[in-house]
Amino acid sequence: MSNITEKAVLEFLERNPDKSNKREIARGLGVQGSDRVALRQILKKLETEGTIARTGKRQFSSVDAPPPTSIIKFEKLDEHGDLVGRCVGRDGLYGPEITCVATGGRKKGESLGIGDKALCKVGKANDSLWYAKVIKKIENTTTSTVIGLFEANKHGGRVKPTSRKDKNEYLVEKILSKDAETGDIVRISLKKSKPYGPQMAEVVEIVGRMENPKSASLIALHTHDVPDEFPVEIIAEAENATAQKTAREDLTDIPLITIDPADARDHDDAVFARPDEDEGNNGGWIVYVAIADVAAYVQHGTALDDEAYKRGNSTYFPDRVAPMLPEALSAEQCSLKENELRETFAVEMRFSANGNKIGHRFIRGTMRSAAKLSYEQAQAAIDGKPDDKAGPLLETVLKPLWAAYECVGKARTRRQPLELDLPERRVTLDKDGTVLGVFTKDRFDAHKLIEEFMIQANVCAAESLEKANSPLIYRVHDEPSDEKILALGFFLPTIGMKWARGAKKTAERFNDLLAQARRTEHEHLVSEMVLRSQSQARYAPENFGHFGLNLAKYAHFTSPIRRYSDLIVHRALIRALSLGPDGLSDVESKRLEEIAEHLTTTERRSMAAERDATDRYLVAFMSEKVGAEFQGRIAGVTKAGMFVKLDDSGADGFIPAARLSDEYWLYDEHNAALVAEGSEKRYEMGMPVLVKLEEATPLTGGLLFEMLSEPREAREDLVKPKRERRGRNHPPRGNKGSKKRPSNRSARSNGSRSGKKK
Repeated sequence: MSNITEKAVLEFLERNPDKSNKREIARGLGVQGSDRVALRQILKKLETEGTIARTGKRQFSSVDAPPPTSIIKFEKLDEHGDLVGRCVGRDGLYGPEITCVATGGRKKGESLGIGDKALCKVGKANDSLWYAKVIKKIENTTTSTVIGLFEANKHGGRVKPTSRKDKNEYLVEKILSKDAETGDIVRISLKKSKPYGPQMAEVVEIVGRMENPKSASLIALHTHDVPDEFPVEIIAEAENATAQKTAREDLTDIPLITIDPADARDHDDAVFARPDEDEGNNGGWIVYVAIADVAAYVQHGTALDDEAYKRGNSTYFPDRVAPMLPEALSAEQCSLKENELRETFAVEMRFSANGNKIGHRFIRGTMRSAAKLSYEQAQAAIDGKPDDKAGPLLETVLKPLWAAYECVGKARTRRQPLELDLPERRVTLDKDGTVLGVFTKDRFDAHKLIEEFMIQANVCAAESLEKANSPLIYRVHDEPSDEKILALGFFLPTIGMKWARGAKKTAERFNDLLAQARRTEHEHLVSEMVLRSQSQARYAPENFGHFGLNLAKYAHFTSPIRRYSDLIVHRALIRALSLGPDGLSDVESKRLEEIAEHLTTTERRSMAAERDATDRYLVAFMSEKVGAEFQGRIAGVTKAGMFVKLDDSGADGFIPAARLSDEYWLYDEHNAALVAEGSEKRYEMGMPVLVKLEEATPLTGGLLFEMLSEPREAREDLVKPKRERRGRNHPPRGNKGSKKRPSNRSARSNGSRSGKKK
């Protein structure tokens, strides 16, 4: 067992920010031999959690302690006119805000403005204030772009960003406006500007109109740079694509069916189950999972494959899909359409009577889907209310599937995966894109059946590739970090629940915690806190296991129409099992680490865009309800205020601490609460509250609430948080010789207290 810990790695990076690559970290911590694998795993985990950031291909930095010499991108001006920015890492900006206070060795006449990058000496003035002295300005080689709302005037116009994080407004000269009109959503590129004053920009694209109800998805697509429309040549290649010729097994006599959402257009997977007739496996089952054979149509090295790789995955919005593959493939040739002959990559699995998988084999074959059912249709049939389509399949297909699922469920129960079942929001629109309502998606046994069979098929893929010593991309999920477990351990006692901090981290322990909270007032809160304590799943060429599913090995195999990771796994299986000429290439095998990182990035990009669009649709829906009162729960607490999630719609809004009352409010980080400095009354995480909607801003997707509920009484069992000391030592401002001016920036920066302005 390795002796290296996350804490040791973080402490080393904070003490030695100039020694940040893997080799220097290993040497500094005395890591040798097999412990290097553990170090690599810890670095990956800390990076995934956002505790450290990559500053280069193999270099890392603690997000709390930037390197003493860093590249800073300046994003805004503070109220004193000083530039404020953050460190530039390989995957974007990271770390605390850093204020530009001195010009250092910059050339005379060389100016810095918003959007500029510079090589800087970075220092710390006190516990919370970081400052930068510029060594050299770095000329931009790429153009920064911003999505925003255009407002025309006689000089051209101004653009207000759609991002809540960007507080700037940008000016556009008439000659650079592309004839944009008031109400247009535009993409602008930033122009060189004076260091102090308005930031100038040029309109490079008119994205759409703000009054269009579907603008929420358009903004999300362009803000997160999700590719939408395909180039003409890619569409043509997809329309002309034919399946790679290879030996195939005829599976057309098996009545495989698809079970998907009612509005699904792409059908990746079909299923069938039958009792195992082998006398040595009495009570056992054979389950078929047949997957669209995308690898037969999308060949490595083609323009079509390059485009699919760039997208990484499909992105789903309430009104549209940004697909990974053109419709000619995703909704036609590759989709397992009802009663149509299709190429398939299937796995036949055998399960014993106690639910254990005892064997499997992969098949490249041809199939014909016997029926296309929705989750609702399949569930209604099992519940005794079959419709005309599901009725004829009830005895021969549906009941055997449910019996096999019940059998496999025995092993799942023993395995104890993490059983988080949080409600998922669904925004429903009319044909024009106007929000009709927000509902919680129903989750039936039909969903769980398909999910479990897909998990088993994914396990088969990982097992077969490992057995063949083949390179592959795993789907990995690291255990929660010690820091997140510590935070959970501090919080749970505040609601009367216990968590032994030193005990081993297992999915079963989390399930026990969820069971304690079930059918109590804290059920939803505990589920949310458990979810927040988890690390994010990712792709990796090395196997670190899957904590949430409690599986030793796992890969994605079942959705190649919408996930490029699955296409890579298909190609790896084809090569490893000698199932055709269209397997994984040598070039791909050597690039698996790069591919895995890229696909993790595109997946998170899509998740952010989907969440962004849903939030904007919710705000548009709520904009007609300004002044109304709503029940909700406190879903997050920060120094600046609290977030409240509404019970009926799941919409999130913010309440600034400065608007709560005339008292100062102290942030109790351990107990996730805001505490009144004088009365010690508390607003706590999970607390049910009544709020009034004050403001809804569809442009930024923001809601502002007013708190109507009184805080809870002071708690004698909890230690009152202390007001943080205000910093006294400020770095010099501006150029050498400039006059100092008094400032209370330290108090603003550490955000330790808030109150109404008097």
